Amino acid sequence: MLDLAVVGGGPAGLTAGLYASRGGLKEVVLFEPGMPGGQITQSSEIENYPGQLSVISGIELMQNWLPQAERFGMKHELDEIVRVEKQGETFLLTAASGKTHEAQSVIFATGSVPKRAGFEGEEEFLGRGISTCATCDGFFYRGKEVAVIGGGDAALEEAMFLAKMCKKVYLIHRRDSFRAPPATVERLKECENLEQMLNARPVKVLGDAKSGVTGIRLAIDSQGERDLLVPGVFIFVGRTVKNGALQDDRGNFLCAVESNGEVIVDLKMHTSVDGLFAAGDVRALSPKQVVCAAADGAIAALEAIAYHERKAR
Repeated sequence: MLDLAVVGGGPAGLTAGLYASRGGLKEVVLFEPGMPGGQITQSSEIENYPGQLSVISGIELMQNWLPQAERFGMKHELDEIVRVEKQGETFLLTAASGKTHEAQSVIFATGSVPKRAGFEGEEEFLGRGISTCATCDGFFYRGKEVAVIGGGDAALEEAMFLAKMCKKVYLIHRRDSFRAPPATVERLKECENLEQMLNARPVKVLGDAKSGVTGIRLAIDSQGERDLLVPGVFIFVGRTVKNGALQDDRGNFLCAVESNGEVIVDLKMHTSVDGLFAAGDVRALSPKQVVCAAADGAIAALEAIAYHERKAR
């Protein structure tokens, strides 16, 4: 019987494992099928993590998180959890390998992944001019021109954020109108350096291995193809929440979730199920930042410790 099962090995899960094991829980196991670290390991430049003066890669930032947590007793299981169920007062976790584990509590920190727009070069240049986070990478394009792809609320908000620091922002959407709320669309008019490009689809990234992204080729209805010479392309076409392990065979969720599948939590990372906590990008209203995910993990771990103390009384 595990004291705590941590599902997911990104910043939230690793911090949760560290705090829980250091805080006194004896059997803490982190389940992550690959190398822990999360999506941030795909970033080539990190300069906004507190206390980190030099610009480093995401892999460099995360390389010590696992051994630090293991030093306090957390174990890492190289297996994917595909089902989390609650049976009475405990949880049953089923892994992809077929193994099952029982746990007194669970911190669910599987994250979410940005959806791809599906054009040539998108994967190849990810982290080298292609970005899915304006807060993370917008600083690198101060005074430059960038393109934003997407038509939802997130795309428009991120485009307006970039407009505050970039010389010009091209907002590219494949339809003739945006899907964002009318109030958000109206706010676009306040950005004089933002150009809307509707009925336009990205076709191909322009660039090379040495220079990175130098532009993007678009297919515009009734106009044909056009090349935008920009060093940065930001993609916001939605996210896939990795919540499958919380669903049963009928698609019912173990706990309450938003319409987009994000897990609903309170300020202490409690879900609607006692003993089940969620942290990081998988939870609703997550800022999608490493430092915030780490904070979530710490809060969830402290609450898991408090949960065990309450049960022991």
